[in-house]
Amino acid sequence: MNFVSEALNLSKFSTERLEERGILRIAFVKHPFFSDVVDAVRIEKKFGIYEEGTVIVKGKDRLRVFRGFPKIKRILYLESGLKKHFGSTKIALEEKMNGYNVRIGKIGDEIYAITRRGLICPYTTEKAREKIPKDFFEEYPEHMLCCEALGKASPYVPDYYGIEGLEFFLFDIRESKTNKALSIHEKEEIAERYDLRMVNILLKTSAEDIENIKRVLEELNDKSREGVVFKDLEMNLPPLKYTTSFSNCGDLSYAFKNFEEYGRDFMLARIVREAFQTFEFQDNIDNRAYRLGKAILDSAVESIKKVKEGKEVTEELNLTFSSEEVLELFKMHLKLLGITFREIERKKRNDKIEAKFERVMRATTDKIKSLLEGNPW
Repeated sequence: MNFVSEALNLSKFSTERLEERGILRIAFVKHPFFSDVVDAVRIEKKFGIYEEGTVIVKGKDRLRVFRGFPKIKRILYLESGLKKHFGSTKIALEEKMNGYNVRIGKIGDEIYAITRRGLICPYTTEKAREKIPKDFFEEYPEHMLCCEALGKASPYVPDYYGIEGLEFFLFDIRESKTNKALSIHEKEEIAERYDLRMVNILLKTSAEDIENIKRVLEELNDKSREGVVFKDLEMNLPPLKYTTSFSNCGDLSYAFKNFEEYGRDFMLARIVREAFQTFEFQDNIDNRAYRLGKAILDSAVESIKKVKEGKEVTEELNLTFSSEEVLELFKMHLKLLGITFREIERKKRNDKIEAKFERVMRATTDKIKSLLEGNPW
């Protein structure tokens, strides 16, 4: 762990204490596919200035620090929340897309993709090498691309957009060691120059323009989209986020389908968001109540029915790999994450390997089975 002490400017004793407390954890499965990475650890829990998910890499050429995603606070009441936070500063309404967060950087000779929790994911890395131009890192070697990864081939989040494969949508460009973000204008210019797909910027305005802001959110909800992230154009102030009713109900549907895997705070927060949004947008409460109740009950009853029939609560993943090597490495990666899964099909098509996995929601399956057997909650 000497490389961690050096990279973070900590004493050897402090680094050892972090390791003993479980704050420093392994960040990857050692494998020739990660040939530029000698060693790497992630920060499991925020300490000091370092965010959860920060990764410290001992590369074959030098040490690197990739800071974790800064926590984005959420507002529930737009009219007062935006004005209090941004004042008269010009802001951008950036679409909040429903995928998984990825930091993409260059270590040694190759591109690597790091997920929110600070793991170097082999599957996402393979896709990033296919999609992201190395030229960007020649000009910006100390930066990382912060992207939303989504599509039908996402291993972590269901697809809501009908996107084939896995695509990366840029939302920030940051210095990897300091987490300082480039301005919205700089990001737009770089994205155009390097042909990087960006999340949509839906409106540039000010916090006083509340009617147009609400209009944008209503349009997003009608299109079954997740929400927005509010950012000041210079990226000097922390962003804020806000989700649509569609997103809240979608999260609740997923959570109640797998209710033992998700904490009660997760569920309660989304119900409270719906209450505030119903009040501020003056929506019909009966329509909201029906939509909310249906999201909760439909998915929970579906899971109960499956277990009653002797089945398990599962999710299916359909992924495409460029090599058997990365497929097997990804299975090792899932075990590192503690995910219970089965590979149920594998076939070759057009020089690619298509694999179907089934993730077993063990905690929810076991809980439902216990309750159906008459055991108390």
